[in-house]
Amino acid sequence: MNNPFETLIIPGGILLLGFLSALLLPAPAFGINLAQHLMEIFHFQDLSQLYTVVFCVWFLLLGAVEFFVIRFIWRRWFSV
Repeated sequence: MNNPFETLIIPGGILLLGFLSALLLPAPAFGINLAQHLMEIFHFQDLSQLYTVVFCVWFLLLGAVEFFVIRFIWRRWFSV
């Protein structure tokens, strides 16, 4: 039987693992040339806007990957 709160648990788990990733895993750091090129492409005003978006996307992506890997392992080997 599926949990009726699974639609709430999945995004919550992704956010929680994203926050844990912020503590454990390094975020990407760009060189000056690449950062300036990305700022021109996305029309950012300064470097802090670029890194805010990059950090949000990076940690949410890592959180989603971690969540689905842990979920797969749990359902495959530990679930009854």
